[in-house]
Amino acid sequence: MEPYASDPKASRGRLVPEPESPGRSIFQRDRDRVIHSVAFRRLKHKTQVFIYHEGDHYRTRLTHSIEVAQIARSLARSLGLNEDLAEAVALAHDLGHPPFGHAGEEALDHCLAEHGGFDHNEQTFRVLTQLERRYAAFDGLNLSWEALEGVVKHNGPLIGPHAHAKARGKPVPPTIAAYNAQCDLDLAGFASAEAQVAAISDDIAYNNHDIDDGLRAGLFTVADLTDVPLAGPIFAEVAKQYPGLETSRLIGEAVRRMINRMVTDVTAETRRRLAEAKVKTIDDIRRLDRPVVAFSDTMRAHDIALKKFLFQKMYRHHRVVQTTQKAARVVVDLYDLLVTQPTCLPSEWQSGVDDPHTTATARLVADYIGGMTDKYALEMHRRLFDPYERM
Repeated sequence: MEPYASDPKASRGRLVPEPESPGRSIFQRDRDRVIHSVAFRRLKHKTQVFIYHEGDHYRTRLTHSIEVAQIARSLARSLGLNEDLAEAVALAHDLGHPPFGHAGEEALDHCLAEHGGFDHNEQTFRVLTQLERRYAAFDGLNLSWEALEGVVKHNGPLIGPHAHAKARGKPVPPTIAAYNAQCDLDLAGFASAEAQVAAISDDIAYNNHDIDDGLRAGLFTVADLTDVPLAGPIFAEVAKQYPGLETSRLIGEAVRRMINRMVTDVTAETRRRLAEAKVKTIDDIRRLDRPVVAFSDTMRAHDIALKKFLFQKMYRHHRVVQTTQKAARVVVDLYDLLVTQPTCLPSEWQSGVDDPHTTATARLVADYIGGMTDKYALEMHRRLFDPYERM
């Protein structure tokens, strides 16, 4: 590995000290704990864009996380970084997503407006440090400092002059702030190169696989991509090389090439930035004034163009909007009922119940709903609101 890679032997350790495994590094154990968590299994029935019953071939949070991890491992290997840490952060990054994707998150954020709001990144941190309850000695997964740092700084620093755009001018989310008071996560610095690799792998996977899913769902056509930078030329390149290729193969081949171009670009730009900054240690990376793992300016422009296209043609497509509006209604209905009548919560959740509408109860209800799969949320909504449904 490169000298600026994260060395498991030099890890800052875990909040609750544990004897380490003789056969696995601390980062390998982090990865394995994420994979064996209840929250990770639930990602199988949590939405990317399409609700779980709309088709078996569309991405879910689980398949997305696996795809992000695969890209992250490839990038980490080519850059001489620690693959295990990159994979652990990649697999963990979406554990806090509620049901119904961003529609569910926006609905919960609206519901909790008077109680600090809801953010899936903070919720991921809650899952990793509090809500998973598999171990006798501690709540959460007791992941290494480096893994938690990577999750917290998924989009960049939370405070200071280099704070990422969504964090600027906002207080540190309370769960993260409370943990940081016990164990300083260096919230003003950039995360390790491995964590940055996981973050950009998320970007690569998300855009390309939404292109794939959107085409297969018929929300837009290959012809619609003609003038989109990167995508249009690559689809044309494949069509020229393989005249008459069936559409499903055309999509698969083009998306594969798009991912490869992006990964190649990140590799080259990251090496350029490492050399330019004369990076020698992992602390050098944390103290830089910008991320070291990044797209080139040209590829960043292509990435922005892809996002703009997807926003217009997919996320705002009438079929998607109609479905997400119904999904948001389910989340709001569940929240309004449970925060008013918290005794409707399952018995194992009753110990944390406070009076109706208090911040404590609102947070408990959000944790409960946030952990639901699409399928469970729809079934619970039917049980609670359909007068003909047997309880």
